[in-house]
Amino acid sequence: MKYKHRKGNEIEGQLDIFISHNEDEDDDEIIKWDEILIHGNPEGLKSFANLLIEIAELNQEKVDDKYLPIGAREHYHLRPGIELSNSSIEVIVGRLDAKGTGDFYDRYIPKDKTHFSTSFVAKIL
Repeated sequence: MKYKHRKGNEIEGQLDIFISHNEDEDDDEIIKWDEILIHGNPEGLKSFANLLIEIAELNQEKVDDKYLPIGAREHYHLRPGIELSNSSIEVIVGRLDAKGTGDFYDRYIPKDKTHFSTSFVAKIL
């Protein structure tokens, strides 16, 4: 099995990923929030989508342990000036589930009760 079809730096087209720091006033209270913005031209967005599909479709269990050890997660680094625009921030995009265990990392909070990881369920029991 070929492990990585991409090295990560094959993002083609234009892709810009950055954090927007926002604030608004509501009833004399300042509300602050951050947003991640992902913008690209059609080629850049399609290239990014293809990278996400590759990560999603990878069978981590079949990857040799010397490349992806048990407990690790497939991921790619996207860097300003290489894969991303110079105005971007560095981004790591990867799998939530760990090879061999399927566990999610500890800081993960599911959006609803149907997406609990095995480690999260064990902690609350």
